[in-house]
Amino acid sequence: MTMGTVKESLNEPSRYRVPDSFERFLADLKGVAREERHPLINPRLFASALSIDIQTLATQAHVHRTTISRAQGAEKLQRYLRDALRVLGAAADINGDFHDALFWFRNEPLSAFDYKTPEQLVSEGRAEDLLRYVQALQAGVVG
Repeated sequence: MTMGTVKESLNEPSRYRVPDSFERFLADLKGVAREERHPLINPRLFASALSIDIQTLATQAHVHRTTISRAQGAEKLQRYLRDALRVLGAAADINGDFHDALFWFRNEPLSAFDYKTPEQLVSEGRAEDLLRYVQALQAGVVG
């Protein structure tokens, strides 16, 4: 996907085609940041990749929905996005498939965390716990 196409998809999120790799997704995020001249994770591109609307993203990040468009650099929002990216990157490293990592993040209930999804755990500020869990999975400790 070209940078112009990625940039256009920010106005029409359904046009964004999620890449096959986490590295390519990061490259898309970096490209938009470079083009906008802000070292920020673009929340609209992130939401598009996860197939969520802006209100859902705002709820997960515990910010007002207008923060997404008017204050993209808000620390609370950017912290949520960074934590979610860390978890998604770790999950993609385990199975090698970014689409599977996205599905896992949004939908898979984890018994070790009272059947909450990774998405819920990151929203609750438990990214570090989740990363330790993912690392244990990678090491073969968790069954």
